[in-house]
Amino acid sequence: MVTVRITALLGVLVIGPVLTLGGCAGGPWDRPGGGGGWAAEARIMAPNAPGGGYDSTARTVARVMEETGIAPGVQVFNLPGAGGTVGLQRLVDERGNGELAMQMGLGVVGASYVSGSRVTLAQTTPIARLIEEAGAIVVARDSPYTSIGELVAAWRAEPGKVSVGGGSSPGGPDHLLPMRLAKAVGLDPGVVDYHAYEGGGELLTAVMDGRVTFGASGYGEFLDQVAAGQLRVLAVTSTEPVGVLRDVPTLKASGIDLVFANWRGIVAPPGIGARERARWTEALDRMRRSARWRAELARHGWSDAFLTGERFADYLTEQDRATAEILSRLGLMS
Repeated sequence: MVTVRITALLGVLVIGPVLTLGGCAGGPWDRPGGGGGWAAEARIMAPNAPGGGYDSTARTVARVMEETGIAPGVQVFNLPGAGGTVGLQRLVDERGNGELAMQMGLGVVGASYVSGSRVTLAQTTPIARLIEEAGAIVVARDSPYTSIGELVAAWRAEPGKVSVGGGSSPGGPDHLLPMRLAKAVGLDPGVVDYHAYEGGGELLTAVMDGRVTFGASGYGEFLDQVAAGQLRVLAVTSTEPVGVLRDVPTLKASGIDLVFANWRGIVAPPGIGARERARWTEALDRMRRSARWRAELARHGWSDAFLTGERFADYLTEQDRATAEILSRLGLMS
C-alpha cells in the first residue's frame, strides 16, 4: 500500500521588486544595442516548498551567479504543489517569457504522469542539466537500526511495520528509490508503506520524530542533520562512497544490487526566443565553470552533470520514457 500525504501550498505568491541584471559588463545579461544593457527581472521558480531539493539548488544557482557577477539580482520564488506540476503548469502558461526559468528534475517527470497533469515537460524549453545526486537511506539517531542489513531484515520480516518517507510525491525520485530498493531486496513494491512530504524540511521532521521508520532522498538533504548527530545514514546509492559521507557504505558494498541517482536541471517556458535561451545557457555555463560553483558542488556533495541544448532535450525524452515504464509497472499511471 502506498500512503501519500502531500501538502500543497497554493497561497498568495509575493514577488519582490524588479531587479535589473546589468551589473556585469560583458556578461550574458548585459548585451550591447539595448541602450547600455539588457535590463530584466530574471526569476527562477522552485516548484516545491522551501528547504526542498529544487529550492536549495535554485537558491544556490542564484547566489553563485550573484557572487560571481554573472547575473546579479536573480530572484527565486516557490510555487509548490502536486509534486512540481503546479509550477510546471505556471511555466507553460508563461509562454514566451524569456525572463523566467524553473528548477526541476526527475521528480517533475514522474509527477506529470501520476498527478494527471495537463502539461508535460515536452512543452518546455530545455536549458541545462546541472547536477546529479545519489540517494541516501537515513534513520533517526535513536533508531534501533544501525546498518542497512538490519533495516532490510526487519523490512522483509514485517513489511507493514516498516514505513519510509520521501520528499517527493509518487513518481518522484524519493518514491522511486524505495520502490526499487524493495524490489532489489526481494519485496513486492506494492507492499511499501510510502509517505510523501512536500519538500525536504517536512521529511526531515518526520524521520527525526519517528513518524516514518526511515527516509529516502538525496543525501544533500540530510548533511546538516547528520553533522549535528540527529540522523544516521545507513547507505548511499552511488557506485562509490560519497566524499562528504566517506564512512557510509554503498548499497552495492552492502550486498544490495542497486545504484540510483537523481538529477536536477533548468527549463524555460515554451516559445522563448533563441536569444533568451542563449542568455540562460551562457549564464549557467559560466556559473558551472566558476570556482564558487565547484565549491558548492563539494559542499552539497553534488556531481557535475552539465548538459545543454539538444543533448539535454534528448536526455529528458529518455528519462520520460524510463519513468513512464516504471510507473506503469507499479500501476501508478494516472
